Amino acid sequence: MLDWLYEIVAQLIVWTHSGLSTVVPKDSGWAWGGAIILLTVLLRLLLVPLFVKQIHASRKMQELNPKVQALRKKFKNDKQRLNQEVMKLYQENGANPLSGCLPILVQMPVFIGLFQVLKRISDANPGNGVFAVTPELVKSAQKANIFGAHIPDTFINAWSAKNATAIAITLAAVVISSCMTFFTVRASIKRQSVNNENNPMMQAQKMMVFLAPAFGLFGLGFPLGVLMYWVTTNGWSLAQQHYVFSRYPQPKLDGSGNVNEDHRVNRSADPRPPNTSTMTSKVEKAVRNQPKRQSRSKRNSVTKRNTSH
Repeated sequence: MLDWLYEIVAQLIVWTHSGLSTVVPKDSGWAWGGAIILLTVLLRLLLVPLFVKQIHASRKMQELNPKVQALRKKFKNDKQRLNQEVMKLYQENGANPLSGCLPILVQMPVFIGLFQVLKRISDANPGNGVFAVTPELVKSAQKANIFGAHIPDTFINAWSAKNATAIAITLAAVVISSCMTFFTVRASIKRQSVNNENNPMMQAQKMMVFLAPAFGLFGLGFPLGVLMYWVTTNGWSLAQQHYVFSRYPQPKLDGSGNVNEDHRVNRSADPRPPNTSTMTSKVEKAVRNQPKRQSRSKRNSVTKRNTSH
């Protein structure tokens, strides 16, 4: 059903490998390993705008969460009215709950296609091609030497064959990817607004922190080519998350869970300091214009002169 997608991904791999073959030998691990890493990075780079959109959608939903909770308490016995009021709240504030899920839905087919093509290249029998990858290129990919291991090598097969180099490389890839997944999930959960320990969602999120590395056990049966993709995409996710979260920090909440407005700048007030030089000149001018005080003798002489006239 997704053969059209696999065909596109396979063609992208061929083009990327052809481009790198102009710099390094086409049958080397640098060409095939570099093609996997470079293609993964390019795909993740194209999906950065979707990730940023997801962050903005998540922040908007977090800001509205206290109001949603208040509506749930108010209409806890009327689900139909609750749904209407919640949707009205979202519409008034320009929030869409599905916008946070849309980037994930777009990403999944892309990475499933890349995963499947790499796995089929690793498992292909001699003389067979994989979609746009010709049998000659499949053979070249399978024979490519990557630090003493090959793209079809798995940890389980390397353990059975007593291949120490392949064991070390595949195990290192699994461990690194699992650690990256752990830190990515933990950082994401720290930004969530669910802080109630008795909340089932909070408990499920905490469980995911410890289950994420356990998924690495499945990686023990993945070929090295798939593990290279896995390490690259997880490393990108961790770095991207750190950069985007630092650039778009989590909004501060008060004790009631509402967004704290104290840190925002009051645009109505004039932030410019008063012009002290202008004030000083006005004061000096006022002082100069004041009449000078005369002595008593001068005042008496002036009074006599006026009387004589």
